[in-house]
Amino acid sequence: MKKLFFISVLSLFSASIFSQSYIGFLSDNYKGVHGVVVNPATIVDTPYKADINLASLSGLGDNDYYGVSFSDLLKSDFDFERDAIASPSDANSYIITADVLGPSFMFNIKPKHSVAVFTRARLFANVNDINGELFETVTNDFDSDQDFVVNANNFFGTTHGWGEVGVSYATVLMDKGNHFLTGGVSFKYLQGLGNAYAEGDVNLNYDADGTAPNIASYDSSGAFTYGRSSNLAGDLENIELVDGANGFGADVGFSYEYRPDGTGDTHGDPTRYKLKVGLSVTDIGSLSYKNSTQALYNLNAVNISEADFDSVSFEDAIRNVYTFQEADEDLDPRLPTAAHLFVDYKIVPKIYINANVDYSLVKSATRNSSSVVTNAFITPRYESKWFSFYMPVGYKEYSGFSWGSGFRFGPLFVGSGSILSNVINDESQGVDVYAGLKVPLYRGKPRDKDGDGIVDKEDACPETPGPIENGGCPWPDRDEDGVYDKDDKCPDEPGRKDNEGCPILDKDGDGVNDDVDICPDVAGDPENNGCPWPDTDGDGVYDNDDDCPNTAGTVAGKGCPEVTEEVVEQLNEYGKTILFDPDKSSFKNESFTVLQEMTAVMKQYPSARFRLEGHTDSRGEEAMNQRLSELRVNAVRDYLIKNGIDASRLEAVGLGEKFPVATNMYMAGRKQNRRVEIKLIN
Repeated sequence: MKKLFFISVLSLFSASIFSQSYIGFLSDNYKGVHGVVVNPATIVDTPYKADINLASLSGLGDNDYYGVSFSDLLKSDFDFERDAIASPSDANSYIITADVLGPSFMFNIKPKHSVAVFTRARLFANVNDINGELFETVTNDFDSDQDFVVNANNFFGTTHGWGEVGVSYATVLMDKGNHFLTGGVSFKYLQGLGNAYAEGDVNLNYDADGTAPNIASYDSSGAFTYGRSSNLAGDLENIELVDGANGFGADVGFSYEYRPDGTGDTHGDPTRYKLKVGLSVTDIGSLSYKNSTQALYNLNAVNISEADFDSVSFEDAIRNVYTFQEADEDLDPRLPTAAHLFVDYKIVPKIYINANVDYSLVKSATRNSSSVVTNAFITPRYESKWFSFYMPVGYKEYSGFSWGSGFRFGPLFVGSGSILSNVINDESQGVDVYAGLKVPLYRGKPRDKDGDGIVDKEDACPETPGPIENGGCPWPDRDEDGVYDKDDKCPDEPGRKDNEGCPILDKDGDGVNDDVDICPDVAGDPENNGCPWPDTDGDGVYDNDDDCPNTAGTVAGKGCPEVTEEVVEQLNEYGKTILFDPDKSSFKNESFTVLQEMTAVMKQYPSARFRLEGHTDSRGEEAMNQRLSELRVNAVRDYLIKNGIDASRLEAVGLGEKFPVATNMYMAGRKQNRRVEIKLIN
């Protein structure tokens, strides 16, 4: 029954695009050729020598109207209209899409350049702002015997399918220090499979009684526009390819890695980076469908009988009822241009966490344009050469929270971005699934016999370790001084590292190198930092050997003046005139002048050593005289030490009455015998 053609048109369009295929799998460093789906820069510096996709499919549906329980779906008596939970609003949206990656492959043409060739079929259908409350009324509560009013304002939708044949190229743009940057681009030839769109602003007042018995009627107002490619006219079960439906598209992307251990040829080792950031823009372009049909209907009419729809086709009926303008015009549907940002962080080897955001660059209300739905996912994963496991958790614009899981095992990968949230949610509004089979050809690790980090085929000295700056060869050191020739300013003469490989000069030839010689132009003593010792008193004995550096002396006297016989005689004369109190060792006052003069003479010869001998006369007992001579000679010695003569220069001995120099019979002789004699010690 064709009572409400508006409702029929609305139900034709039942989807809007979800933004990303292969949720979770595309975060894997082992995704290989599937990198062209979201960022062509990721196909270079991969673990693969080549990667061949045999077939893979990603399909999904999403909406904000129907919600179902996953457990209910498994029941044999499940009835969608009865058991599904509706959430109608005046602006619901529905989502269906399919993405098939056909036979495709990627391979490395050079260590820093990769190419991919791919085939792809895609189906996008999107309807936005459909009146869900109206849809619920028509499908559940519609009663042809009751009057009702329909308001479907500003709805729009697009259905589009096309195939792609493309080529991608990616290269390393920067490989310096800790920074690694790649860039890639894809160019795609597009073949249209079919396109239709509709948009309108419809208001309808249904009168069950109508203008004649048992025949309902309605009044309508507004406008309705639709367009379709030529192959969608007539029987939709036998759709053929459209002649002249083609176009071109492009993708561009960049990927940056921070590598704490430096860059260089990693041979696709995904463990080298700590942080990876990627940015891309996909699906830049459009198609053109030649000889298509576009029509604009004026829906302003009253008292339209439903009998007008019973005897003819739906399309003929609306043409008979309403005025319209129709023309053969080209359709130019835009591709769903979108921006993609991902951040990938390595927690520990083989454990990663990925954050991904997809954002539409096409306004959802743009006529005959597909647009992605903004979403964000965080995906923790375990990743190794033959096995990966990931668990994406995120938010989708229509159906909200989504939690999925997937794995890659050798050539097989399977997953879903919503399987776990569907299991735990009683009102799941979205579902997606993907699977694929591929042939991975891993890169072999090249030989590096000397272990210097430079592969043998690029190593000029494959048997000997050397730096990359010298082609893998060790730096030469011709003079064998431990300074490589590249840093040695005197490569043929042994030198010191702290003098850039050159020897240190010794201009004055004193055995002290100029760099530490305080007197580099005058020969000196190493113990005096290369300077000659001074001779302050000018006696020819350097101060370091001169016991009397401030008094001229002789070499034999170690720089001190020598004591002559005359000096010794003078000292003895002084000794004869030293007077003591009777039977005591204390000096008489008149003796201090003599003692001072004796001291002054001894100070003139600081290196000379003297023996002091004390004598007495023979009066009294001999033992008492011996004791008295010792006390008196030590009194002289103590005076000299107290007044500046070093004790080590003086010896003192008492000889008593044993060595008289005159007779003790007379006073004059006894006076001569009471004396202090001074002798020079050699």
